[in-house]
Amino acid sequence: MPPTQHPTAWDDPATRRAWRKLMTWAVLGQILWPATCVGLMAWYVRMPIWTLWFFFVPMIYSFYRTFLQRFYWMGAYHARPFLRHYPWQMFEEPESGINLGDIPGAQRGMAWLKFPNPEAPDEHVTIAMDTHVRAWWWSRRLGKRAKPERKAQVREIWFAGDPRFAAVIAAPGPRRFYLLSQRPDKRDLADPQNAGPEALARARRAGVRLPESTPQSASESPTM
Repeated sequence: MPPTQHPTAWDDPATRRAWRKLMTWAVLGQILWPATCVGLMAWYVRMPIWTLWFFFVPMIYSFYRTFLQRFYWMGAYHARPFLRHYPWQMFEEPESGINLGDIPGAQRGMAWLKFPNPEAPDEHVTIAMDTHVRAWWWSRRLGKRAKPERKAQVREIWFAGDPRFAAVIAAPGPRRFYLLSQRPDKRDLADPQNAGPEALARARRAGVRLPESTPQSASESPTM
């Protein structure tokens, strides 16, 4: 079903199923990878010396995944408010590339995309990916050097959010959720970027932290 037929992305049953699957695996990983790491360490100290190399690599990898796993479930957790407050929009081959140092505040070598400004469709806003491990799947498909079969997987991108603040992108399905966000200032506050009161109110409901001086609905308070 086309994503634009639903008032919000969360109203799409396929979106809810995909998000629950993502969160389930993220939470399971938060339990299983640490358990695997501890188990391998316990086994490591009991085995003969000549077998230790067989356990060293799996143990290091499980430790690595234990460290990264929190980013998986945190990403899924923070993506949900955007799915609940913004509809899916479908973009066919949006302008994208790999940051070569020309995007201030963005990590060199990571992918970026451009999406229309919701209040000025003729203007486009650049939003870059972070160094999160899930970004590599997208980076290998959005760059100019990406293989055609990989680029075909992201020819159509689903988008839920406001590129001036943050948004969830997904491959058609939806699948491969990834939360994009503009770089906040040192106080972790987003730049209002001349957004109107309605756009600011919706961004706050989705969890974006904005300066107190920006307009907001009298019936709501900023989401922390």
